[in-house]
Amino acid sequence: MNTEEKIVSELKELKEEDQAEVLDFVEFLKLRTRKKEEKYFKDFSLKSAMRGMVDEPDMYDLADLKERYT
Repeated sequence: MNTEEKIVSELKELKEEDQAEVLDFVEFLKLRTRKKEEKYFKDFSLKSAMRGMVDEPDMYDLADLKERYT
């Protein structure tokens, strides 16, 4: 018997409200996994976008900063 079959077998023995609690937990696990994946891809995207920027020359230096009075 594989894991899925064991879970289904055990689940069938639970009361309806306990089955609902198991369902809530499964949905929580799926959401947690999705959030981890989203964070991974956001971090990867940002790293990809920023790649090579360290090697670019600075566009401005301190001489470009001027105090401005209005």
